[in-house]
Amino acid sequence: MIAFLALAAAPAASTPVPDRVVVDLSAPRPVNVFRPDEAFGGGLDGMGKDEVKAIYTPHNVAAMRQAGLAKITYRLRTELGNEAWHWNPKGRWSDAAHAQGYWTSDDTPGGPILLSHGYNLPRRGMTKDQANNLGYSRLDDGDPATFWKSNPYLDSRYTHAPARPQWLIAELDEARPIDAARLTWATPYAVDYAVQYWTGHDDWDPDGRWVTFPNGAVSGAAGGAVTLKLAEAPIRTTMIRVLMSRSSGTAPAGSTDVRDGLGYALAEVGFGTLDGDGFHDAIRTGRSSTTQTVMHVSSTDPWHRAVDEDPDLEQPGLDLVYRSGLTNGLPMMVPVGAMFDTPDNAAAEIRWLKRRGYPVDQVEIGEEADGQYGSPEDYAELYIQMARAVRAANPKIITGGPSLQAAVADMWAPDAGEDRSWTRRFVDTLAARGRLADLGFVSFEHYPFDDVCGRIDEKLLDHDAMLDRDLKRLRDDHVPATTPLVISEYGFSAYSGRVMSEIPAALLNADIVGRFLAKGGAQAFLFGYTPNQPINQHQACAGYGNMMTWQTDENGQAKWPSPTFQGAWLLSHAWSQPGHGAHAVWPATSSVRDAKGRAFVSAYAVKRPDGQWSLMLVNRDAKAAHAAKLVFEKGQRAHGFKGPVDVWTYDRTRYAWKDAGEQSRPAKTLPPLKRRQDGARAVVLPPWSLTVVRGRIDAPAP
Repeated sequence: MIAFLALAAAPAASTPVPDRVVVDLSAPRPVNVFRPDEAFGGGLDGMGKDEVKAIYTPHNVAAMRQAGLAKITYRLRTELGNEAWHWNPKGRWSDAAHAQGYWTSDDTPGGPILLSHGYNLPRRGMTKDQANNLGYSRLDDGDPATFWKSNPYLDSRYTHAPARPQWLIAELDEARPIDAARLTWATPYAVDYAVQYWTGHDDWDPDGRWVTFPNGAVSGAAGGAVTLKLAEAPIRTTMIRVLMSRSSGTAPAGSTDVRDGLGYALAEVGFGTLDGDGFHDAIRTGRSSTTQTVMHVSSTDPWHRAVDEDPDLEQPGLDLVYRSGLTNGLPMMVPVGAMFDTPDNAAAEIRWLKRRGYPVDQVEIGEEADGQYGSPEDYAELYIQMARAVRAANPKIITGGPSLQAAVADMWAPDAGEDRSWTRRFVDTLAARGRLADLGFVSFEHYPFDDVCGRIDEKLLDHDAMLDRDLKRLRDDHVPATTPLVISEYGFSAYSGRVMSEIPAALLNADIVGRFLAKGGAQAFLFGYTPNQPINQHQACAGYGNMMTWQTDENGQAKWPSPTFQGAWLLSHAWSQPGHGAHAVWPATSSVRDAKGRAFVSAYAVKRPDGQWSLMLVNRDAKAAHAAKLVFEKGQRAHGFKGPVDVWTYDRTRYAWKDAGEQSRPAKTLPPLKRRQDGARAVVLPPWSLTVVRGRIDAPAP
């Protein structure tokens, strides 16, 4: 009930709170300069079965384009799903006779690519993933014929650096007594390894550390199935790790691919107790993420087969996207896989795009590696190989990444004494390898609120400090001050709910983009660009809603524009001047604060190429209107707007949400109200509103 109270209709009119908004022109230069066709963008993600064809219709594309987000980033859902991406369905296998091995899509343009798919990895080690979560680990699937294998591209043959250890971690349902391990090695096997237990009370315990069992250090092993007595007395723990440091380097009989003999392979693992009655396994076996004990691994071999195509994970074809009109004739930020792909496939994609004549200026390498608990050092080695392959195919391209799951990326279950910052370790590895130039931009996702219930008004007011902390943390994590920052995805939350289809979504999105640019950010891409339907994903109290610019009808066609759409339109059409013109960002602040010192009104000022000044004003006060007196200060002199100004306002009088479960939809959806008024008068900002004021000022240009 709290969530719905926070989203109630606008309160009755009352005397607006006087507020003074000051644009500070005293500095010799603006705090940032951006170009709308580069800075504002939308993200196109992978989808479920049959969804690409339903979404990419002329009607839906036309509706999306109305939002005015010119730049496109193509999101790679296969990287989240532990899958390899066949960006071109035509290509070749390393073992063509058996339609299996390592896949490289065809780089020769042919017929239009309208649809592509992910392919499951039969040597997968992770139980869970961040896409459909329908896969499972081969380490505890109960089938000795299957196995997990680490990524061969982390071997010295490919990294040209000393090989790093690989690992697997079994995450038990609860603390259990452990004194024995049963390991069934495949090929190649670990010659030297250690079996360890975690001392923390949970996997994020800062005081936790990995300790080798008293009898857990093994050297000179010969593979096969082994049962180890790890300790004389059981040790209670929630997680067990096998840390592999030297490989046999052997390949299965008959292998002709060097990659088959690189890394480590395990068929089944068991951890439990050993007594006179035998081995008592604490590991649950199964072929789903709900039936087996959760396994984590350091990396996975991208080897797969033609039969591993996943019909439930679709990526829109590259031809479909470029020819749809969504890219507006501009370069698209395209992805290449990293954790579950090969450098050859990445290079082929870039060659194909160049031969097709499609503009590309940025390539994002991988997606959310930090959220998959992989080692940042390992990821850096894969990143370097992908960047080298991309740049060899097109030296003009800027490579970047890694699309962090969040700006603050900390290590999961690190060793005692290790640096806990995932990002810092990733950046430092690139620097140590002399490859920091490959990091042409740093991208991260920004979904500030996991909890989409509770006091929504409080969340809006808290966001400023949250984003500031995130940006500071990135620089503290050794991201160079000269490296551009990119928000690769943004929205209210990674979990759907009613708030995403209500006015607060527009307010928060405006704050995200406005504040990010005011703090020096380069680009921000809206997630949920495609039309969609309301769902409830995470919390029952959240109700139904979604990240979407348009809500669809029963045929999947855009019907109702959302607050997210209206906010994007104000950003791209009213606040900024569409196109490639340079916009100068100047600092702006309001005067009224709450008891915690938070500003009710956030303000973002730009000098447009047409000479007009534009202020985007977000009133986060859910109860009171504010009368904003707009002032431009330069030294001791104060200036104001000269003559009439254009004012656009979007608030709860323009939109209302009908909460009806899966049938939820807008009860009223009107565009922002536009009016003209005397620029010398205060501008009234209704409660919970987004307002743009635009005109000319009575002062020389700064």
